[in-house]
Amino acid sequence: MSTASPTPLEYPFDSLPAPGHAIEIAPGLRWVRMRLPFALDHINLWLLDDGEALAVVDCGFAREETREAWNTVLAADGRPLRRVVVTHHHPDHIGLATWLAARDDAAIHMTQGEFFAAQAVWHQLPGYCATDMVEQFRRHGLDEMRRDALLTRGNAYRVGAPQVPGRYERMFAGDELRIGAHTWRVIVGFGHAPEHASLYCAELGVLIAGDMLLPRISTNVSVYAATPHGDALGWFLHSLREFCTLPDDTLVLPSHGKPFKGIRARVEQLVEHHRDRCEVLLAACAMPQSAAALLPTLFPRELDTHQVMFAMGEAIAHLNHLEKTGTLSRRVDADGLIRFIPCP
Repeated sequence: MSTASPTPLEYPFDSLPAPGHAIEIAPGLRWVRMRLPFALDHINLWLLDDGEALAVVDCGFAREETREAWNTVLAADGRPLRRVVVTHHHPDHIGLATWLAARDDAAIHMTQGEFFAAQAVWHQLPGYCATDMVEQFRRHGLDEMRRDALLTRGNAYRVGAPQVPGRYERMFAGDELRIGAHTWRVIVGFGHAPEHASLYCAELGVLIAGDMLLPRISTNVSVYAATPHGDALGWFLHSLREFCTLPDDTLVLPSHGKPFKGIRARVEQLVEHHRDRCEVLLAACAMPQSAAALLPTLFPRELDTHQVMFAMGEAIAHLNHLEKTGTLSRRVDADGLIRFIPCP
């Protein structure tokens, strides 16, 4: 990563697309924005010219409002949908993939890691089900009341993704997708999701970043119950550095927030943010601490049930990272809870 002083981020577009409308931001590339039913209230989706057809990148959360908006956008263009590209398995990205693809028998493109993750969460397989997640949180100190609140939600994933793809075209890191007049290179990132795919077009100078590179918030980095010792934060920070190999004037298209320029500045901000979080946690662990006990340290605000899930995953990810880097060690106490202490 460059050691040069970061430059301020530049936001080239003042206007936001209204639901059901698309704004052209590069030749053959349009920006669509859909509402989400939680605190993160929108998602950016991308419509690409694909010769005599269309391709979309990400699909939105399964709501009737979002279906109607897609119907309006696609009807205004009139061309059939040939390809649906899914960056990762989270419901605001994959939620309507099956529905969109069925319109014109379009192919769904995604990485194998994201295809399997979608299947695992949708079918509540071991390591990806709500009961295993809550048991992991119990071992990390989460109280019974908040555990019960998480369990009573059931399989919340199916609310936003009532169907997940049963077949797909597999994408690998480094693959080149020819979409219309342009070539898009697949960049795979880790930490936020198992095998997140971003797309870079050198001809247009554009990166469709998905959730890997957001302009104003840090994307959630969590540890799945299936990989309880995983260094999700380390994987995420390593992935960010690959984006620094792209030209700094690349137009970054994030899934949330406005398109921006200034990749290196944003990567440096994110690295610094997570470094600060780790330092705060390290100081708090002067006495043995569980992840749940550290939630107020990382998130000094009231958290609803949805936010508790992300906050616990994030706290565990940072503590695991400090363990992997040899700064903290974990111990399992007589009560069965995991607590972290400084390494000697």
